[in-house]
Amino acid sequence: MQVSHQLALRAAELVDGDEVVRLTRALVRLPSHVPGPGEGEVVAYLRGYLEERGFRVALQEVSPGRLNLIADLGEGPEGLILEGHTDVVTPGDPAAWSRPPFSAERVDGRIYGRGTADMKGGLAAAIVAAQAVSEALGTPKRTLRLAILVDEEGMMTGAKAFVAAGHARGFAGAIICEPEENEVCLWQRGALRVRVTFRGKMAHGAMPYAGINPIPAAARFVVAAGEVQTRLQSAGAHPHLGLPYVTPTVAQASAGDGQMNVIPERAVVALDVRTIPGLPHDRVREALEAALREALRAAPGVEADLEIVDDRPATETPRDAEVVSACTRALALLGEPVRFGGVPGATDGTILWDRAGVPIVTIGPGERTIPHQANEYVEERALVASARIYAAASVLMLERP
Repeated sequence: MQVSHQLALRAAELVDGDEVVRLTRALVRLPSHVPGPGEGEVVAYLRGYLEERGFRVALQEVSPGRLNLIADLGEGPEGLILEGHTDVVTPGDPAAWSRPPFSAERVDGRIYGRGTADMKGGLAAAIVAAQAVSEALGTPKRTLRLAILVDEEGMMTGAKAFVAAGHARGFAGAIICEPEENEVCLWQRGALRVRVTFRGKMAHGAMPYAGINPIPAAARFVVAAGEVQTRLQSAGAHPHLGLPYVTPTVAQASAGDGQMNVIPERAVVALDVRTIPGLPHDRVREALEAALREALRAAPGVEADLEIVDDRPATETPRDAEVVSACTRALALLGEPVRFGGVPGATDGTILWDRAGVPIVTIGPGERTIPHQANEYVEERALVASARIYAAASVLMLERP
């Protein structure tokens, strides 16, 4: 057996499974949703945790009160990034949960709570794995960087700031520790966030002829957006990501506090567009702009603006990338199945891939469909398996010839 394989197995053996579970629960008990308390307590906790264990730790201010945490082992080039985020989505209505959302209760081999799968479990697995790598290698000859970032659930400002500051420069790959059932995910859907603002003229509801109602134009555009989706889907599905989607997520129009006898002067429609590799975003935008022009033809006097609020491309990592080889070899060494898959949404890895040119693999513990739901959970067995995979893959990346 190659020396690097022996070291990879040694690092996996050194993973403290009890500590992965303990750290996951500790992080879940620190609420970090936005809007809400934010990520500050989690960042402060992990800063102390990592400094105590000998990591070189730095903080990067992304915006007031929101800090990226960067922790390194080794100093050589062409290393590996293990990436996770500290924010979670709102727990929603606590009454919808069978257990308090920040209690991190253990039941039948599962940990329950907001962020267990998405993605404090994956983050804890990466941190404990990095510690095992340190114990197995001492000082690695290439840098292992923990990128613990804010705002993934929002506009990914943490990842954007991380890349803009050059913190991803010179790395040979990144493992994104999101909940993907420990599949080797080489593809991610792209995302376009689109806002269309319609402007009319306010008037009394009893005299609609005195105003210009933007609502019918907005409604026609929503219907036309569905037709755009049908045309985009006619090209067929991606084998790992399925079909592209154009989904209306916001429709707003009212005067004052929802006055029912007033024609509003403004209406807003927002779309969440999910794309697949091979579907250019320029093509999607052109199709939506054409749909908007068609909707306005039947609405004299209404004006509208279409704005792309965020643009995240679909990603595809070649199977011959070193980080892919490291992950598949790690799985094989550990006796875990090698399954390839795709990420249904965008992740911070999108930014690393698109803006820094870093090859990415998304792999981590948790059922793919459980994030953002009430009664979110993660399997303890999957947590420990992920940590062992991260440890072995890290060694194979850091110790490669």
